[in-house]
Amino acid sequence: MKDDIEPWPAVVTVPADPAEPPSPALSAHLERLTERARDYIDAASSVNTRRAYASDWRHFSGWCRRQGLEVLPPSPQIVGLYITACASGAALPGNKPNSVSTIERRLSALTWNYAQRGTPLDRKDRHIATVLAGIRNTHGAPPRQKEAVLPEYLIAMLETLDRGSLRGLRDRAMLLLGFAGGLRRSEIVGLDLGRDQTEDGRGWVEILDRGMVVALRGKNGWREVEIGRGSSDTTCPIAALQTWLKLARIGHGPLFRRVTGQGKDVGPERLNDREIARLVKRTALAAGVRGDLNEGERGGKFAGHSLRAGLASSAEVDERHVQKQLGHASAEMTRRYQRRRDRFRVNLTKAAGL
Repeated sequence: MKDDIEPWPAVVTVPADPAEPPSPALSAHLERLTERARDYIDAASSVNTRRAYASDWRHFSGWCRRQGLEVLPPSPQIVGLYITACASGAALPGNKPNSVSTIERRLSALTWNYAQRGTPLDRKDRHIATVLAGIRNTHGAPPRQKEAVLPEYLIAMLETLDRGSLRGLRDRAMLLLGFAGGLRRSEIVGLDLGRDQTEDGRGWVEILDRGMVVALRGKNGWREVEIGRGSSDTTCPIAALQTWLKLARIGHGPLFRRVTGQGKDVGPERLNDREIARLVKRTALAAGVRGDLNEGERGGKFAGHSLRAGLASSAEVDERHVQKQLGHASAEMTRRYQRRRDRFRVNLTKAAGL
């Protein structure tokens, strides 16, 4: 993204008129401030968000180029035609129609990219807002939720991992920590052993006698997650993490790293968050979870969010505790993660006298 967008002044400004003397270069102090400002721009959104926005901008730019249209300045009419093409499957040859959620994300990406270029796009313009409302009414569908990894599923998934290998110990710790903490996949791999140990870290852990405190930096600021010890070492996330750290000889930096050298060495690099989604899917299939479905259907049911949904669906405590653990701003968002709950605990029909 940094190469595509230049919201801050370049070091030297080349004049339009060759006879006009060039503008003076920025001082070393201003150069440092410019680089720091770019770093802050990157930090304003997650890596995954920036990656998606960059992909969506390329998608839009490619569509405009094929239609002989200009990307700049922003045109609500052109954007309205673009989201129409996305909804109808005409954005790329042979493409399937995009879902409403994908179109909304693409529109957010365009808004962000135009704002970074200092040329805001008015999403409320009728050429965009009215078309989008029609797309929602025509193609809107209930969200497809990932399957929750329930405790019995998780235990079966753990049994598929090799307890005698470093990779198996690492994967075991990631699954248990992700489930017990209700963590996002980026939060799992973003953890360091201690505070301020790496520049790309998203948090750190503090292991105590009765459990572990996880400090996390999210899009709404910092929050703390408490993870208690399990009823046995085989299902305890803290015991699993301590075993991994000890045998992998990790005393500083990222918690979860690549295992190399035929599974005998641990590299310094932090794992990519997509490894969590692959791990959940791979172990769920190996454990035969949801054996009532064929392999293709089962493969599409599980992802990184399955761990968060599993905790939300299984923890039989007051809902506000689950909401705090997941870091949700509202109870309604937490309920979206609860695949298994007593939906009729409050019976308004009987309460109304019927």
